Amino acid sequence: MAYRSLAECVSDLEKNGHLIRIKEEVDPYLEMAAIHLRVYENQGPAILFEKVKGSPFPAVSNLFGTLERSKFIFRDTLPKVQQLVSLRNDPMKALKNPFKYAGSAMSALSALPMKTPSAKNKFLKTSISALPQIVNWPMDGGPFVTMPQVYTEDVEKPGVLNANLGMYRIQLAGNDYIKDKEIGLHYQIHRGIGVHQSKANKLGQPLKVSIFVGGPPSHPLAAVMPLPEGLSEMTFAGALGDRRFRYFYDDEGFCISADADFIITGTVYPNENKPEGPFGDHLGYYSLTHPFPLMKVHNVYHKKDAIWSFTVVGRPPQEDTSFGALIHEITGSAIPQEIHGLKEVHAVDAAGVHPLLFAIGSERYTPYLKERRPQEILTIANHILGKNQLSLAKYVLITAREDDEKLSTHHIQEFISHVLERVDLTRDIHFYTNTTIDTLDYSGDGLNSGSKVVIAAAGDKKRELWDKIPDDLKLGDGCYTARIAIPGVLVLECDKYVSAEKTAAEIAALNISLIDQDLKGLPLLVIADDAEFTAANIDNLVWITFTRSNPAADIYGVNDFTINKHWGCKGSLIIDARKKPHHAPELIKDIKVEEKVNELSIPGQVLYGVIY
Repeated sequence: MAYRSLAECVSDLEKNGHLIRIKEEVDPYLEMAAIHLRVYENQGPAILFEKVKGSPFPAVSNLFGTLERSKFIFRDTLPKVQQLVSLRNDPMKALKNPFKYAGSAMSALSALPMKTPSAKNKFLKTSISALPQIVNWPMDGGPFVTMPQVYTEDVEKPGVLNANLGMYRIQLAGNDYIKDKEIGLHYQIHRGIGVHQSKANKLGQPLKVSIFVGGPPSHPLAAVMPLPEGLSEMTFAGALGDRRFRYFYDDEGFCISADADFIITGTVYPNENKPEGPFGDHLGYYSLTHPFPLMKVHNVYHKKDAIWSFTVVGRPPQEDTSFGALIHEITGSAIPQEIHGLKEVHAVDAAGVHPLLFAIGSERYTPYLKERRPQEILTIANHILGKNQLSLAKYVLITAREDDEKLSTHHIQEFISHVLERVDLTRDIHFYTNTTIDTLDYSGDGLNSGSKVVIAAAGDKKRELWDKIPDDLKLGDGCYTARIAIPGVLVLECDKYVSAEKTAAEIAALNISLIDQDLKGLPLLVIADDAEFTAANIDNLVWITFTRSNPAADIYGVNDFTINKHWGCKGSLIIDARKKPHHAPELIKDIKVEEKVNELSIPGQVLYGVIY
């Protein structure tokens, strides 16, 4: 449906039973986030908070909380946009079948951004402190914008078609920011805005930044889409929303989205940073305080009927999980078409997205060999680690499609089992040391600093996976509880982590204890602080294992060796997934706020029947 505004979307969702209103005043400090989290956990509706304490503006969240609701929002345009993305990756389709793809061509044409100078009259001015000051987690450094569309232009190629629209978090207050005059930007340097800032810095110029909040729902989705190079986010937003991206420039030369509910304009000067954070993030931990670009605020605009849009970030699944599902619906096989031989790739949401990546590729090299082994899929893995956000992957597990054509990267346990049945631990573990990892991942030894590992598996099954612990298993000193998480994976609860030196001694002792024991059906051992929790379900297993380990530092092996700088092990692989002193704290809800939310779920209250 062609929504002209966020208000139209809210009205349509409410009319069709996809939205509830909370009329009582709600505190933006923790309470709004707590309500959102509970509603999302119960796969509930979008939420319109009519009265936000301390702000004159209402706020909406959970718009994209379920794939069903997202598909409802884009019910009239989704098929056409799927064709458009497919067409962008294979333009020959249009030449071979012009009548079939005529609709997509028209969608692309009608999506061209449209300049609308007359829209200036629709906007009023306000201040940063008048905006909803939403704080999601107890240790957050202040209120953040969690559903922004951050617009920047290339100083060498100005104009909307060469601009970048990305979703990067914005800190509105707290720390050392001057009230109403300064805010913080947090983004990875390889993102589009980082490229624009680098160019501006080189010329000694301030980078002009426009932050849009709200507007038609196609706009925030466009800001997070992994679009093919050359396809503008503004064009995509127009095609998806069936409404051209309308914009104008204000008197200071900042681009203004004419359909946005709020616009914050400002400049980022070369080498001007201030501490940003902490912030409860999508790995399930806080990203800590670090220097990030400082934006000096020029103006804050809003529509007369403006609605503030936000989400809550935390341990998956969250609303951004549903975002990811919708993106997969739209892009389909776009990424595999860009990497030769790749059939399927999936960043595992339950593991925090970037820490764990599954991939399936073709293994067609040297078919004359008696024993098939990973070769082509190693080349594919290298391509993956050089591709856009996929380059942030820390653990890459890749398999050969020829071994099981029905295998899917979206079935976590089945995929891990397939790898463990086939991996040769003496040969198939490949490390990338002293490299960059996700800014939000603190498993390494510094910001953006850590390691990666590719675990490749191809060929016939090498082992049957055990679903029971051997009766005569001996763990040795320091490890006192063992649990089977899934077949082939044994979780060991050991003494708390103290230091790298002590861990080396512990692993050596464990090695001595296990080296002569038969563990052939348990190829992976995970050391954790709480074996019961880690082994309780597959989501806990992958979250603990892959967010709390840095491959080069925390992977060990029973009877391990190094030959020609290649590391392997003749026994089980060991991953130390205990908490370390340099790790960020995990996200924990505020008990008193949770009790207040519980009160809203009793009969007669607004959330009765929505949360349980």
